[in-house]
Amino acid sequence: MKRADLEHILRACKGTTGETEFIVVGSQAILGKFPDAPRVLRQSMELDIYPRHRPELADLIEGSLGRYSQFDQTFGFHADGVSPTTATLPIGWEDRLVKVWNENTGGAIGWCLDPHDLAFSKLAARREKDLAFVAALVRHKMIRPSILDALIAGVTDPLLQASLVEAWNICRRRATEPDPGPGANP
Repeated sequence: MKRADLEHILRACKGTTGETEFIVVGSQAILGKFPDAPRVLRQSMELDIYPRHRPELADLIEGSLGRYSQFDQTFGFHADGVSPTTATLPIGWEDRLVKVWNENTGGAIGWCLDPHDLAFSKLAARREKDLAFVAALVRHKMIRPSILDALIAGVTDPLLQASLVEAWNICRRRATEPDPGPGANP
């Protein structure tokens, strides 16, 4: 996915829902802060998104712009209508959102997760692709380890914190290995 694809989905979400503000929580939220992110971070062709003030309209996004929709078949990328509980996020994430709003968004505003909050959510999800994503963020110096350490330290649930620490250690170790390139299974 490219930044222009994100902007296109924002326009389409506005047209579909009538809403103007959307939260972007998945991997492609990286395009908010880094419009020209390395290809290894832009492999997904779906944008996880929900209306900021009316998240219940995410089903409408899914039905109109989701996988296998006419939109997806026409453009080769799609929106995944998600909910505010889809991603596990650290305290204060809403204060760090990155605004995407320009002439290409047609009046829609995309609020993308800050890369550190995105990394946190990927560590919490802990799927193989998520760990590879966080390792790539570190390798490409797109997050500061000290900031992610502080976010993890602020977690009050001891089980979640232990899981985050373990996943974070795996990612830091992987980040020192050579970049496997697009499509590789690290």
